[in-house]
Amino acid sequence: MRISKVTTKKGDNGQTDLGTGQRVPKNHIRIQTLGSLDHLNSIIGWAASIAVPQLKKDLESIQQDLFNLGGELSLPDSDLNLLKDERILWLESGIEQLNRELPPLKEFILPGGSELSCRIQIARTECRNVERDLVSLRNEVEMNDNYLVYLNRLSDYLFVLARKVQSMTNNPEIHWDYKK
Repeated sequence: MRISKVTTKKGDNGQTDLGTGQRVPKNHIRIQTLGSLDHLNSIIGWAASIAVPQLKKDLESIQQDLFNLGGELSLPDSDLNLLKDERILWLESGIEQLNRELPPLKEFILPGGSELSCRIQIARTECRNVERDLVSLRNEVEMNDNYLVYLNRLSDYLFVLARKVQSMTNNPEIHWDYKK
């Protein structure tokens, strides 16, 4: 599907089309989930805009995954298999690699630090929002279990990546001071 016309005026009444042509309210849980996914994708693009080339390439690859997930969600009852199982393995491998290069966590850390680390942390929290929306959608319809697995791994990956960026920029992690 390609977009040839942006303004269609078909959504002026609070309804929108799924990829199947089915009309649903714009506040339908499927549309909410697609909107959260789009928001996450935009935040990751924002992070990629200031990343070094290899990290930018990795983040853009994740953006492609999110578009694939969105494509599948916008076409209910289809089996496109756009989000490949290998992408979960890629995230898991990335988490392991990044973790090997970081000191073990002894306490919760406060999100913050460098500009890029902050952007990645914001992406991580939005990833959790998408995950919650997807759980709500899954409570109503059947879907591929790998969607949730992918998002769960992605939030872990983004957390570890933000820590790695902090380390690379010599910004210390600020630990939660639960005694205050």
